[in-house]
Amino acid sequence: MIERRDRFLGLLGARSVIMGILNVTPDSFSDGGKFQSLDAAISQAKKLAADGADIIDVGAESTRPGHTPISEDEELARLEPVLGQLTAGVDAPFSIDTSKARVARRAAELGVSVVNDVWGLQKDPAMADVVAETGAAVVVMHNRDDVDPDLDIIADMRRFFDESLRLADKAGIPRHRVMLDPGIGFGKTRAQNLDALRRLAGLKDFGLPILVGVSRKSLFGELLSASVETRLIGTLAANLTAAAKGASIFRVHDAAEHLAAFKVFDAIERA
Repeated sequence: MIERRDRFLGLLGARSVIMGILNVTPDSFSDGGKFQSLDAAISQAKKLAADGADIIDVGAESTRPGHTPISEDEELARLEPVLGQLTAGVDAPFSIDTSKARVARRAAELGVSVVNDVWGLQKDPAMADVVAETGAAVVVMHNRDDVDPDLDIIADMRRFFDESLRLADKAGIPRHRVMLDPGIGFGKTRAQNLDALRRLAGLKDFGLPILVGVSRKSLFGELLSASVETRLIGTLAANLTAAAKGASIFRVHDAAEHLAAFKVFDAIERA
């Protein structure tokens, strides 16, 4: 777990880093139900790694708008049959997409290197301590319970991240293991989502890697009148824009296409 964590962290700053999405859920908006079985999950994880994913993000609870929350026990029941087999069978770092400390701890025991918390250590009061105790790295994502169209969304993110980093510091999580995610599509209007991407450089002074997760999101469906399966071009455009503004990690469904796009981007930007 530590070796894979450090392998992943060592890439940050050197080039654009791809986080491949693997949902073992029945109800995720893009691929719900496709990878619940062990064989399907392992096959998809191997494909993501072969296509260029540097880390694979496993989720067992959908976080799409309007999702039905599930209990810790149900989330673990979905994860435990597959997670240990994934980390043993695929030579790649893994992250766990969860906001529950008990799930994060069990995932770390099964070989996961990074906790990807869509509530930025602020939902479960035990989460920061679990991250610190397990030695995992952590992605803290901005989120809101409600949508307020009058907010300056970057100012709200800064307040949120200040609190997340206070919790991380209190628990003893080293700053070099923390990443920030603006949470595109979570608790924001369409205008705020676009504003967050446009003003992403306003988060760079935290001095931490920025992760962006916009893959196949409804934002592109609205802009392009595109179905979930035809949102790749919009996703690539948004991710390349985010890269130009300072993002360095990209959570995506389509690893091969992003690998090609980022090879060109990095060749130009890092020449």
